[in-house]
Amino acid sequence: MNSVVTQRFIKCHDKLRDDNRVRSSRQFAVMLDYLPQSLSEILKGRRDVTIELLRKAVEKYKISPAYLLTGDGPMFLTEEDHKDFRVLTVMTNADDDERIVHVPIPAQAGYVSELSNPVFVQELPSFTLPDYKYKVGTHRSFDVAGDSMEPTLFEGDKVVCSFLEPTLWETGLKDNYVYVVITRADVVVKRVFNRIREDRCVELGSDNSFYDTYRIPINEVREIWYVRAKISPFLPSPQNLKNHLQNEIKELSQTIGQQSRLIEELQQTLKHFVNGQNKH
Repeated sequence: MNSVVTQRFIKCHDKLRDDNRVRSSRQFAVMLDYLPQSLSEILKGRRDVTIELLRKAVEKYKISPAYLLTGDGPMFLTEEDHKDFRVLTVMTNADDDERIVHVPIPAQAGYVSELSNPVFVQELPSFTLPDYKYKVGTHRSFDVAGDSMEPTLFEGDKVVCSFLEPTLWETGLKDNYVYVVITRADVVVKRVFNRIREDRCVELGSDNSFYDTYRIPINEVREIWYVRAKISPFLPSPQNLKNHLQNEIKELSQTIGQQSRLIEELQQTLKHFVNGQNKH
């Protein structure tokens, strides 16, 4: 049985034919640089649609990715929706399964400026996770920089995220959840508050109270990724950590004791010096 995404793809194909936007399934395949025989196999329910074919169909016929992935909204994007639309570059393995692309800190500045360059994304490291939820949809992972999300996230952590389609930002962006927000200038990990409907912006907050909440106009946002999991460096066991802290406290106490004795000796020396001066 076809996947639900394939079933929705077939409905979009049928709609294009019904509206005479394509004359035949063969023309549809040729326009997408796809073998008509292979398309026929998909339409007959014998195989699933590939990610590459979906990408081409979205670009050529403005099929809504939100509809394909979730079934929500119209089948096709309007001209206004499509104006700022950008197809997301993905990585797949030999079986056409999508891999998780990782964006380390050194590459994040380049990621912001090279969003439309598929070669840049293809050169980033990628990996897979065994959980089934990472087999559905598009995922990225990002290194966490700085301390603005402590104690929830620490510098060096990695967050694994799922892509939030721009057509779903207004209704699907959940208040007080953690997202990776890609702006025209930066990659930030923040708690997001949805102010799109009323103010055409998103509000970004930090878990570290040292940092203030601020707003970004929605037209400055390029991508939004919902944080689903984090990968943290392994820490010492509580017992080892306790012993380590006790040793540090002991060394600190010894250092303070030595400094106290030095200060006391210095005070005695100064006192003797002052007394000697008074006698003269």
